Amino acid sequence: MSSGNGPTQITMWTHSAGNPGELAVYKKIIGDFNASQTKYRVVEQSFPQGSYNDAITAAAAARNLPCLLDMDGPITPNWAWAGYLQPLGLPAGLTDTLLPTAVGRYKGTVYSAGYWDAALSIFARKSVLEKNAIRIPTVDRPWTLDEFDAAAAKLKASGYATPLDLGAADKGEWWPYAYSPMLQSSGGDLIDRSSMKSADGVLNGPDSVRFFTWFQKVFKNGWANSNGPVGNQNFIDDKVALSYTGVWNAQDALKKVGSDLLILPPVDFGKGPRIGGGSWQWGISTSCGAAQSAGARAYLEFSFQDKYLTDFADSQVVIPATASAGAASKYFGGNGALHQFAVLSQKFALARPATPGYPVISTSFEKAAKDIMNGADVRSTLDTAVKAIDSDITSNNHYGN
Repeated sequence: MSSGNGPTQITMWTHSAGNPGELAVYKKIIGDFNASQTKYRVVEQSFPQGSYNDAITAAAAARNLPCLLDMDGPITPNWAWAGYLQPLGLPAGLTDTLLPTAVGRYKGTVYSAGYWDAALSIFARKSVLEKNAIRIPTVDRPWTLDEFDAAAAKLKASGYATPLDLGAADKGEWWPYAYSPMLQSSGGDLIDRSSMKSADGVLNGPDSVRFFTWFQKVFKNGWANSNGPVGNQNFIDDKVALSYTGVWNAQDALKKVGSDLLILPPVDFGKGPRIGGGSWQWGISTSCGAAQSAGARAYLEFSFQDKYLTDFADSQVVIPATASAGAASKYFGGNGALHQFAVLSQKFALARPATPGYPVISTSFEKAAKDIMNGADVRSTLDTAVKAIDSDITSNNHYGN
């Protein structure tokens, strides 16, 4: 819409109300874009992350979505299938420069793109590993599962009551983001990605059963537990020796542990190391008229300048979506203290399955993994999860696949 002969107004919703560093960069981009031309004016409204998806769903039902909206990467296919999103329409020359996990696709079409990604690592103290004669793994030679088990057993024997913090006190999307890469490294997966029609034989196949048998063992052996606190505090306090955590906890660890901190690659469970990929991204809604859509695309194209991606990286401690923005980052550049995270993201990140059925996959996986952690039978629990996932897919006519 426009007022009189004034600029066309582009409405924008973001989940960033509780993140002042992130929101400040958005306000800077919006101010710069609005000042750079007179045809369009972007107007932003921010929501707390906890209520954001509900606001989007309600607006979609009322056919009153904003033009620009952000979304967690894995939800993009569901929102595209549901009719919330139009194809993004940005130049391939732009989206092709981004990390693959920073681009959201559905049926081969780009519907979203993001300025950053996150990455997971295992935090350790060099002094602790050396004291216990545990090999320090590298990107080219990560720990094997046998080595990881041996390290956990040795660290427990050395005096750590629970040597590993796997983040199991967390909930929601953390579970597939954190643990499905381990499953994939074992040879299993959340769904058959070649067809996206069934999880049967994949989530409950032999490789998945083997992985979850190991996952249950970790807690049974007392190597890890499901108690809090959520985050990395147990590692900072030296209550655990190894912490499976994300880049967002790295600054605090650096401040406390300093040069003794190791940012280690993920464990190779047999089929190559994997970590999760796909963070928040931007799309254009189907509620956006032709004139506003053109303005939304102009804004997004403007916003993907490296200087802004670097600003996001350094204000939030997230991995820039382009190599050039990463090179300019004080954290992720070649000499940056967190450069290892950029390496891990480039080498090992795998997006969650690009299917509209992902929300049910996510909740089914979380329930199954928690039940197994707490002692449930592995195979029957995975069978139950597969039934829930496949029932949803069938009831939605295979989501058009």
